[in-house]
Amino acid sequence: MDIAGKVALVTGASSGIGAATAKRLVAEGVVVGLAARRKDRIEALAAEIEAAGGRALALQTDVTDLGSCETAARALINQFGRLDVLVNNAGLMPLSDVDSLKTDEWKRMVDVNVSGVLNATASVLPQMIAQHSGHIFNMSSIAGRKVFIGLTVYCATKAAVAAFSDGLRMEVGPKHNIRVTCIQPGAVKSELYDHISDANYRRQMDDLASKMTFLEGEDIADTILFALRSPARMDVAELFVLPTEQGW
Repeated sequence: MDIAGKVALVTGASSGIGAATAKRLVAEGVVVGLAARRKDRIEALAAEIEAAGGRALALQTDVTDLGSCETAARALINQFGRLDVLVNNAGLMPLSDVDSLKTDEWKRMVDVNVSGVLNATASVLPQMIAQHSGHIFNMSSIAGRKVFIGLTVYCATKAAVAAFSDGLRMEVGPKHNIRVTCIQPGAVKSELYDHISDANYRRQMDDLASKMTFLEGEDIADTILFALRSPARMDVAELFVLPTEQGW
């Protein structure tokens, strides 16, 4: 499928998978809305994209706030007349044991990883329904399929994303011609690890990175492009993507 001229909203676009995905989409002729909290980062990325001949709009967005998501979606639609793709990428992963009772971290994960996906989805669906077309990508994780010690709450949030994705696909595909793809990466280089406040688990992640070649954000961006380019008759519902060396 030719995707040139489509309009995409990418959350968590200030770094990692989100920034890599935005760049890959722009390279294919897609107009991209860069949604993230860090205004300086997304403005710099938008300037880089524009300087290279692409089109991007920096949209300071807090995915935990429905109104903020709606404002971002509306800005894209007002400027470009449509909204074809949503990449729900914003997420947090502060590892800790449950008995550490880091309840503030639990709440933040639920707010960003789960409510953020729901808010952004609710913000784009009316336009996609009106167009009778669209493609929503939700970023789950290997942690949505398997449970790991220290990742218990994170695993719960990513399992919720996977479940929501499948139910959403069944509801909006037949009725509104909207495709839904759940991406489930393994270990990827990103700023997610910067959120780990538990010193022991941070050391474990650093040790793991020294023993295994993590995926790059560009690898996940290419995975998204594969599903996005697939024929209109085909919905790639799930993609489970791991480093070759990841044996768990």
